Amino acid sequence: MKVTAFNGSPRKDGNTSRLIHQVFAVLKGEGIETELVQVGGNLIHGCTACCQCFEKKDGRCVIQNDIVNDCVQKMRESDGIILASPTYYTDVTSELKALIDRAGYVSAANGRFLKRKVGAALVAVRRGGAVHAFDTMNHLFLITEMIIPGSCYWNMGIGRDKGDVEKDEEGMRTMRVLGENMAWLLKKLAHNA
Repeated sequence: MKVTAFNGSPRKDGNTSRLIHQVFAVLKGEGIETELVQVGGNLIHGCTACCQCFEKKDGRCVIQNDIVNDCVQKMRESDGIILASPTYYTDVTSELKALIDRAGYVSAANGRFLKRKVGAALVAVRRGGAVHAFDTMNHLFLITEMIIPGSCYWNMGIGRDKGDVEKDEEGMRTMRVLGENMAWLLKKLAHNA
């Protein structure tokens, strides 16, 4: 089993990454392979609504000069997907939003390959807007028929400066419980497959 996380933050070792690694620690402890893909800070083009993915049905987006097709392939190969973002004006980063739009279209055009994978959204926030960003990521999971595990609170960590989320005890506990629930769900799905 494998979980791939897509970090929408341009800060590779910032608060968003630290939330991901908190979940990864639990997953690794349960014997689940993990991979972190840096999305934020890369030039990623938004969806152009050309619908070529529906015409070609080759599992790829027609836009070739960015990392999205590599990300889509990693999503196909993963049992679980984590989308993670800092809060930018009450939403996800533009890079992560472009990935969401394009990956969602490619999945829909190619047999809905995200269906029944496990999906979890993580949000780093300084103060407000996290719930809207959380919803943005969960909307991809829901429209693509993915399965979302819960935690003991919304999957967010509060902090501004690098490392501040580690001081958010409730946020860190939320990530650990999310990791436990993701691992449990992944194992149940694998057992029943």
